[in-house]
Amino acid sequence: MVKTQPEKQTQSTGIYDPVGLELSVAKRWKDEGTFEKSIEQRQGSKPFTFLEGPPTANGKPGIHHVLSRLYKDMVCRWKTMEGYVVERKGGWDTHGLPVEIEVQKKLDLMSNEAIEAYGMAAFNEKCKESVWTYEEAWREMTERMAFWVDMNDPYVTLHDEYIESAWWSLKQMHDKGLLFRGHKVLPYCPQTGTSYSTHEVSLGYKEVSEPAVYIKFQLVDDNASVLAWTTTPWTLPGNVGLAVGPEVTYCRVRITEPPAGEWEGRGATEVGEELIMAKDLLSEVLRHQVEIVEEFSGSELVGKAYQPLFPGAIERGNSKTAWTVVAADFVTTTDGTGVVHTAVMYGEEDYALGMEVGLPAQHTVGVDGKFIKGTHDSLDGRYVKDCDSDIIDILADEGRLYREHIYTHDYPHCWRTDHPLLYYAMDSWFVRMTAVKDNIIKYNSQVEWAPEWTGTGRVGEWLDNIKDWAISRERYWGTPLPVWICQDCGKEHCVGSIEEMNSLKTADSPVPKELHRPYVDDVKLSCTGDNCGGEMLREPYVMDCWFDSGCASFAQWHYPFENKDKFSGSFPVDYICEAVDQTRGWFYSLLAVSTTVFDSTCYHRCLSLGHILDSEGKKMSKSKGNVVNPWDHFNKEGADAIRWYMTTQSAPWSPMNFDPNGVRETYAKMFLTLWNVYRFHADYASLDNFNPDDKKGFIPVDQRSPLDRWILSRMVSVAQAYHNQFESWEFHKAGRDLENFVINDLSNWYVRRSRRRLWDEADSTDKRACQYTLHEVLSVVSRLMAPIAPFMSDKIHNDLRGTSVHMADWPVDGDSTSQDLDLEQQMSVVRSLAETGRKIRVDVNRRQRLPCRSGWIVGGPELSDFHDILAEELNVENLTTEPDLDRFQRIQLAPNHKVLGAKCRADLPKVLAELAKSDPETLLSEIGAGSAKLAGYDIGTDDVKVHRVEKDGFAASTFSVDDSYDVSLVLDVSVDDELLSKGLAREITRRIQSKRKDLDLDVEVTIDLTVWLTKGCPKLESKDWEYVKSETRANPAELSYSKPSGASDKFEVDGETVFFSLKQNN
Repeated sequence: MVKTQPEKQTQSTGIYDPVGLELSVAKRWKDEGTFEKSIEQRQGSKPFTFLEGPPTANGKPGIHHVLSRLYKDMVCRWKTMEGYVVERKGGWDTHGLPVEIEVQKKLDLMSNEAIEAYGMAAFNEKCKESVWTYEEAWREMTERMAFWVDMNDPYVTLHDEYIESAWWSLKQMHDKGLLFRGHKVLPYCPQTGTSYSTHEVSLGYKEVSEPAVYIKFQLVDDNASVLAWTTTPWTLPGNVGLAVGPEVTYCRVRITEPPAGEWEGRGATEVGEELIMAKDLLSEVLRHQVEIVEEFSGSELVGKAYQPLFPGAIERGNSKTAWTVVAADFVTTTDGTGVVHTAVMYGEEDYALGMEVGLPAQHTVGVDGKFIKGTHDSLDGRYVKDCDSDIIDILADEGRLYREHIYTHDYPHCWRTDHPLLYYAMDSWFVRMTAVKDNIIKYNSQVEWAPEWTGTGRVGEWLDNIKDWAISRERYWGTPLPVWICQDCGKEHCVGSIEEMNSLKTADSPVPKELHRPYVDDVKLSCTGDNCGGEMLREPYVMDCWFDSGCASFAQWHYPFENKDKFSGSFPVDYICEAVDQTRGWFYSLLAVSTTVFDSTCYHRCLSLGHILDSEGKKMSKSKGNVVNPWDHFNKEGADAIRWYMTTQSAPWSPMNFDPNGVRETYAKMFLTLWNVYRFHADYASLDNFNPDDKKGFIPVDQRSPLDRWILSRMVSVAQAYHNQFESWEFHKAGRDLENFVINDLSNWYVRRSRRRLWDEADSTDKRACQYTLHEVLSVVSRLMAPIAPFMSDKIHNDLRGTSVHMADWPVDGDSTSQDLDLEQQMSVVRSLAETGRKIRVDVNRRQRLPCRSGWIVGGPELSDFHDILAEELNVENLTTEPDLDRFQRIQLAPNHKVLGAKCRADLPKVLAELAKSDPETLLSEIGAGSAKLAGYDIGTDDVKVHRVEKDGFAASTFSVDDSYDVSLVLDVSVDDELLSKGLAREITRRIQSKRKDLDLDVEVTIDLTVWLTKGCPKLESKDWEYVKSETRANPAELSYSKPSGASDKFEVDGETVFFSLKQNN
């Protein structure tokens, strides 16, 4: 009695509709809580912790976000299937500059004064609203692409709990002496009172033409002047040093003649004056005739003092190096004079050098962009950019100006006011990362970086040159810096919790409604200094938003105030993943915070992704019109196809050229192929009431055919290699190899060679073996592909097994009992023989469906188990082995024209004519005996070339197997009426089957068929006509030797037209 078909095996397959399938599977996941269950069922197992790099929801998600979320999801799904508990907490990055910029533009608030007039509380409320603008769009994309992450309980950086944890971490740094106050040179707009980030600066570059000047700095106790160049004359009153390259060659030159021609612009130098500058730049800079007095290295200039340009503008204080020549490794001879004018407060390199060598760090310019009192009588109180010309006049009048020229370059301007920005040393709070340099380098070396060179290269080089981290920002929307300073005694105090702040606040200070400005600004603390009753005010800064994200590993749990067990069980994190541009962003901030707070690494593994480009390798931008909308593919080829394409297109860390045609190709090649294999299995399983759980009907693997055992062995080999590639981060290779297996091994070979096994309506051991084999292979394939393509894999697995693939175990457990490498090698030779047979047919112009009477295999391994398959594949009626290839070959002798020409000269035509008439075998024998003659000339082995070619009626080809041995295939290519009839029958069958497929007819449907053969067609024997009817399920069927009277389909065979017509029987 046939068992009732179980529900899981009777699911309707039908045509592959990727969007419909994926939406249906997603609905089932939601209804059944599959994501939650996949975590719950692993409880008690070892955790694998993932930390989500939080996006900001004030911008729409794009195709690059699909890429990063793909690799996050892929690894988490994989590790879940390996048996780990993989909790995935979502997150939102809600602070930072992009949020402020968007709100400022929307409200037309173009200065700090405008923001404060609008109201800081109201402005920050708008910022808070802005960060959720596209939250729904992010949720929709996340769900549609099947990125499984808990978005219902995310960590949010604007929440008080998160901010409190960030405060706590900063207090740990403060208590360790790692937090200090200093200066950071930033692009600054005095009109708005705001310093700008690199992102903002990039919004406002303009080409400008401004005066640049060569200034003479008069040495003390020497009649020479050092010549330096600057494009910012307004910084000259702040000059406190001159930087030279220690290894650069400098010259002392004497002016011998006035300049030839007209002198343009201000400046002058007298004959006899001596100047010092880099030798390589003499001809480019000087306009006078000079003589070189001496040459020396820059190191010989170091320590020489010179006279200040603006005496009294800056106080020397305790500096021993002020107004001296100092060494700097950044000095080059690419432009200028090889001497760099150094104004400590107005350049990043200037400031770093000043701190290193002890130059005075004083401003000559106020935050309003005007020179402060005491700089110079004619400059005090004036906007610096209005003073460039006056400064040049002052220096020209004093004989300090060699010459000026107009310099055209790109210079940053304020995106709000269009004014030029000033590079200005701002008060800032720093974390002393230089103090933990050795530790952070050590922890970086413990991270498993993918690719490895990200850790040793980009990150490693960054850490080798680590600088103290400026964490404060003169902004409004962000985590407030929790540092209060006493107005009386100067005591500073870093608050580490809400409770601590409330315990120290003065009686008249309010309890802030939230931990944002302006509410925390209103909180005053009682001074914590000894014997001081003063009030402490908060430093009016917010923290770098990268500090926020750097706290994510613990702040997501509100550690240390709660969830200590969750934190301890998830730190350090096992896995993070973001694009390579996070090298000095999130990757660094996580390491920096964990090193300074916990003296530990933050994460064990980091996948650094390459950027996504358009199909031509260009950066995507709206202006170029090459931005890809992921929904265009979600709604067409489906999320599986775009995920698979992204995975297999390139290594994760390599830039990806995204080609929409590639997604369509992936859909067609991988997913349509796999779906058709699954449909083939499911349709026949339904027809035959196949029950995979029927233990009585189960066929053990060792009792199945060699073809079954081969595909099962290949599946084991592919699965193990796939796993190894996942382990080594080579997901692209894993996907490509599995796709090759599905297309070439499973579909093009196994299924194609197994179709007839399932066509027989009667039950048989071989038929059931094939069904079990397909069921097992499809189950493993769906599990392997599940991390990359979660939808189709789940549809197939759920239909086959009755459970979600994402609840299943990873199909690599070390069990290799089904693996037979010798069998795989044999089948590899069989397939090579099949391909060789196709090539032979092409070479001799013989149709693939026209049978050969015989074929022979010469050499190679024992393949008798596969002779039936190979004979059918080669379309050979009789296939045997043959030890001697010579049986099918004959000798062919060709003249060696070069040798014979020299020997025979004028008689060469006679020799060639006799050679053409001779019997090759006889002549070769005579040559061997030394008695061969042609036209009277002795013929030796050098006179002819010996070739072995196939005898008439045979064709052959030889290939090598692993460079170990050769295998040859020989085909009998003669033709007779019987073979022509069989060939015609197969051509007709193929065309009818193709038509059935076009009409989407189920396999069991019968048809009414008529075939018309023209007079020139070969005669179709009755047994071959019966073959056509049987193969195509044609009943009734009519064969006519005439032309059709009505509409019909047609095709050509060897120049003759065949017509046919079919319709489905009712």
